[in-house]
Amino acid sequence: MDMELDYRIAADARTSERAAFIRRTYAHLAGAILAFAALEVVLFNYAPPVVVETILRTMMGSRFSWLFVLGGFMLVSWIAQSWARSDTSRGLQYLGLGLYVVAEAVLFVPLLFAAQFLYPDQHLVAKAGIMTLAVFGGLTLAVFVSGKDFSGLRTVLCVGSLLAFGFIVASILFQFEGMVVLIFCFAMVALASGWIIYQTSNVIHHYRTDQYVAASLALFAAVALLFWYILEIFLLRSRR
Repeated sequence: MDMELDYRIAADARTSERAAFIRRTYAHLAGAILAFAALEVVLFNYAPPVVVETILRTMMGSRFSWLFVLGGFMLVSWIAQSWARSDTSRGLQYLGLGLYVVAEAVLFVPLLFAAQFLYPDQHLVAKAGIMTLAVFGGLTLAVFVSGKDFSGLRTVLCVGSLLAFGFIVASILFQFEGMVVLIFCFAMVALASGWIIYQTSNVIHHYRTDQYVAASLALFAAVALLFWYILEIFLLRSRR
């Protein structure tokens, strides 16, 4: 059955409608984060070891494997976001969100494996998770309090993302190490923070009140990016 298309932009909706949309968006974001965490717990604690080993071999089999993994993830991400923005089916929206969460969970396996098994006593995952939530909470509060529209950041963030992808490809090809990688990780934390500001602003100003699934996916993608590079920084510092 086709979905109704008479929803208004959140900024123009009645106060009660806007509040309901924001609650649904962040409830779905919380659900996505919990589902991601649950999938990682299952993979590392309950799935047969061969599952994790297969994922690691596929992703880390050679230095070029990661290029194919990133390419596949970008394709899956595009499909998931297209589904999440569907105007014809709520079920397809949830399928898109679920697909993206699963893809992120698989993508994170090598990084979480390194954090858990190389430095088991340092609780790097927990520390990075707490730091990520603190940064996300602070940025979210700042955007809501300011009430400003940060949609103008899009061009800068897109260019930054393209440059970051170029650096990642070059790093795989030429095997950058040490301080260069650490500086890049801090730059990526800044980029992820920018995406959080931008997507939070979109929640307030640009999404329709029926697009809470798509909005939660966009926020989850930014939070996952932030978590990845904060955890990378903790790992790099632990190796020194």
